[in-house]
This record gives sequence, C-alpha cells and structure tokens, in this order.
Amino acid sequence: MLSTDTNIYIDVQPTQNSRIDTLDENNIPFGRVFSDHMFIADYKDGAWTDLKIVPYGNLSLSPAASTLHYSQTIFEGMKAFYNTKDEVVLFRPEENYERLMRSCERMCIPKMDKEIFMQGLKKLIDIDRKWVPKIEGSSLYIRPFIFASEGFLGVRPAEEYKFIIFTCPVGAYYTQPVRVKVETEFVRAASGGTGNAKTGGNYAAALYPAKLAQEQGYHQLIWTDAKEHKFIEESGTMNIMFVINGKILTPPTGDTILQGITRKSLVLLAKDLGYEVEERPVSVAEIEEAMKNGNLTEAFGVGTAAVISQIAAIGIEGKDYDLPAVETRKISNHLLKELKAIRSAEIEDRFDWMEKV
Repeated sequence: MLSTDTNIYIDVQPTQNSRIDTLDENNIPFGRVFSDHMFIADYKDGAWTDLKIVPYGNLSLSPAASTLHYSQTIFEGMKAFYNTKDEVVLFRPEENYERLMRSCERMCIPKMDKEIFMQGLKKLIDIDRKWVPKIEGSSLYIRPFIFASEGFLGVRPAEEYKFIIFTCPVGAYYTQPVRVKVETEFVRAASGGTGNAKTGGNYAAALYPAKLAQEQGYHQLIWTDAKEHKFIEESGTMNIMFVINGKILTPPTGDTILQGITRKSLVLLAKDLGYEVEERPVSVAEIEEAMKNGNLTEAFGVGTAAVISQIAAIGIEGKDYDLPAVETRKISNHLLKELKAIRSAEIEDRFDWMEKV
C-alpha cells in the first residue's frame, strides 16, 4: 500500500452549489458529466505551489499559452469505484504517478513530489465521494493532466505549468467485440518519438487514420512499426494481446508503445495463474499465419476503460479474418474474471494493487 504520511497543505474551497442531485446513475453519458470539484497546482519560480481544491469550472488562459502552440501537455486516466466492502478504492495509483513522471521527463515538464499527486488525488475523491456511482460496473473516471500555461511564443520548454485533476462519473463500460484493421500506411509513433508518453499529440495524430478505418467498416486500428509495418504495436488506444496455441503473446513496451498499467497487471496475473506469457515482437505475418491455420484463438486490447476489449475480426491488406466466438475464449475471460474479483475485493488482493480512499 502507498504511504502518504507526509502531510501537505491543500486549500479547500468547497462549492456552495453542489450538482450531485442532478446525477442519474442509470443514465451517465461518458465524459460529459463532471463532479463538483477539481484539484489544481501551479508550477512557478521552479516549484509546484498553490495547492488547492476548488469548484469545477472553466480556466482563464492566455492565448499565447505554450500548450496551445507547442503541445506541451500530458495526462493520465484512472478510476475510483466501490468494492463489495462498500469502500472507495483505486487500482494501482502509484503506477499512474510513475507513468505521469516519465511523460514529464519526455515532454520537458517539471516533475512533482509523489505526495502532491497522491494527497491531491485522494482528498479530491474523498470530497466528491458522493459522485462515485454505486451501480455495478460504474466508476468515477479520474483525469490528472499537466499543461504549459506560460504565455510565451517561443519554441522552448515553458517556465509555468498547471497540474489539474478533475473527475466524472461513468456508467458500466460494455463493449461489443470489435473489428480492427492492421494499419500499413499511417503510424502512431516512431522510434525516438513520444510514443511511450501519454501526450495529446499522439492521440491527435491517430484521429485521421482511425476515421478512415471506420469509414471502411472497422472500429479501430492495429498500429504497426513506423519503419516497415511488419510488427504489431498497439490496438487503437490500448495495448494488445494474442493467444496462439494456448500461449499469450504481447509486444514489449518501449519508446513506441505505452507502458499500460492494465497490460502490466494482466501479464503478472496470467503468469500467477499458470499461463505462459511471451513479451516479444509479434509480426503481422505470424498473426496472419496463426489465423489461417486456426492456432490464434484469442485477440484482445487491454486498457483502463474496458480492461479487456475483445477483437472479433482482423483485417490485413483487404482480407478479413474472423476470430473464434468470445464465449469460447478461456484465457481472456479467466483473466477478466480474476482481475475484477481482485478489484472488487471478492478475493484476496494478493498483489497489493488496491488503494483505499
């Protein structure tokens, strides 16, 4: 469990007009309903200061703010939810902090102490505890992010930044098996680039090729390496896993593949459950051959939103390959059931992953 014994001062300015009575837990549109408060910290004169929790609202920003022109911005995505003990819990929040700091380093953003992140996060969730939905499968989505706020037109790292955490309740995330296309023209990230940072530009660059794929009848893309388009990297905004001859294969993380927290957890969980896992380069040719001969029995994306998103079909150079029915997928269904049981406290948290708020 994480230690937050070092207390820091956070100025709390509670709202006088809570909107909690407007929340309909049976009908929550994703990403459109926001909780009452947000946590803010400012970076000025070489330090993170002015820590506060204030009512959720719009920001005042200079038109010359560096982030608007040079995309110095990073973010995280995580969730708080109720377990079966009626506790509000977080899943591996320290991993989100560590990944945010790696993104800071890559994007020339000043790092912050873990206490600021953890105490700001937990105090915010505690204050807006009523916004955590109790319906099974629902959660409070949490968005920590940092952006360059200095008003300056010049291509250099900014000298002023804002760190903000806001939250929004979300309903149960049900996803149908998706059809994906192996992308062989556009790239998500190139070696030496920003592929392993959660920075906005990575997602903006993916919008156009994803739109083209959707016009062709696919839900998302499987990204391949920028140099030759021979090796598989990610699926949409998620890491990806395959099951071939009973063995789990997943591309290794690196400077073009985001170090997914769900991916990391499922690899550890799969090994603990006795499954063989290989983290190695996975070629498009290998996957196509395995689909042709029937040895590929499961393919799925892994990430914060759905945990596991099943892939129903994969398109390669104009040919679609249908995969076995989801109900036959022993390994991914087992992993999903086990991870949900750990997160909900139905079984022992043997990895010490859950953090109580």
